[in-house]
Amino acid sequence: MLAHLERPAGPAPGLRRILDDFGLTYFANGLIGFIFSATGPVAIILSVGTRGGLSEAELASWVFGVFFINGLITLAMSWRYHMPLGFAWTIPGTVLVGPALQHLSFAEVIGAFYATSLLVVVLGASGWVRRVMSALPMPIVMGMVAGVFLRFGLDIVRALDSDVAIAAPMVAAFLLLSASPALGRRMPPVIGALLVGALAIALLGRIDGGALGGFAFAQPLVQAPVWSVAALVELVVPLAITVLVVQNGQGVAVLKNARHDAPVNTVAFVSGIGAFFSAMVGAVSSCLTGPTNALLTSSGEHGRQYTAALTFGLFGVLFGLMAPTFTGLMLAAPKEYIMVLGGLAMLRVLQGAFVASFGGGRFTLGALVSLLVTVADIGMFNIGAAFWGLVAGFGVSWLMEKQDFTALANRT
Repeated sequence: MLAHLERPAGPAPGLRRILDDFGLTYFANGLIGFIFSATGPVAIILSVGTRGGLSEAELASWVFGVFFINGLITLAMSWRYHMPLGFAWTIPGTVLVGPALQHLSFAEVIGAFYATSLLVVVLGASGWVRRVMSALPMPIVMGMVAGVFLRFGLDIVRALDSDVAIAAPMVAAFLLLSASPALGRRMPPVIGALLVGALAIALLGRIDGGALGGFAFAQPLVQAPVWSVAALVELVVPLAITVLVVQNGQGVAVLKNARHDAPVNTVAFVSGIGAFFSAMVGAVSSCLTGPTNALLTSSGEHGRQYTAALTFGLFGVLFGLMAPTFTGLMLAAPKEYIMVLGGLAMLRVLQGAFVASFGGGRFTLGALVSLLVTVADIGMFNIGAAFWGLVAGFGVSWLMEKQDFTALANRT
């Protein structure tokens, strides 16, 4: 059964090769990817867990799990496959856990986490995942990705409206460094925006001292599952869909657009393994992240981008170990700072997603429908809009763009 797992194309890079490939651009991309993961997505965990009645210790254990475990997976996979493979946790899966915690115990939800990990492992090892992903036309998939990423671009505009004193200098620094290749080589535009924004925050006295906590190490709790038919029926299949189709689908599409051929079946298999260990400490399932991998591949030389993922993974491990400390630091910055930073880093990626969706002349109607349904952000049956965007885009294209499917079949 494991024969379906893709093997690495070559040997893993040694320490000297990694150091040679490393650079400020890749450190910047890894850092921005980490900052993205450690802000909004963490806030979603805290919001869902708090409404679900979880204790502070259970929440801290959840945060530890999603960063420490997935940081280790990112380090191992990116090193062994010599490509950026950033793993995190399923954000839509976290959201759908919220309603379940209103009528199920946390132990029952954890039981569903364990069952999901088994299902994902089996599907990855079977080779089924790659077959499904290869059957989906890339423009439709990238339409969904563009719909997911669009909000990052809109965040720049919103931040300029809500806090121009911080957002405007960051945007100006980014544009100046991007417009001048000579300056941009000395200072990556996103790093320039990050530093200018930090300077503006300091000069304006906008650090939230109340959000800064003392130094503290995480103390993960090993959670015992309770097996409940109600929890298994409600959560397992939707969670598996968010991991394999929504999240891994985004990640694979983003990496493919950046000319990285991600090992789809192995990624699914490893996501299931990560989900098992995450469940042990009460954390939601692992996945190949879309937005973070987009940030990791947003600039730099193709063959050196794996070092950005190594940076991201290392920060993830450290964050997991010192989750209370780092969370306080991240929450101390104004939200507009994070909004602009993520939006600027995603601009080129968002542009590439639109080009991949509508620039080839095929499946354009399906890509448009996929984009619109995803942007509408209306879920059904506890499954997020990104999945339904794919379903709607594929269905419309199958009905109205049959010639494109014929051309695709003839080409393959």
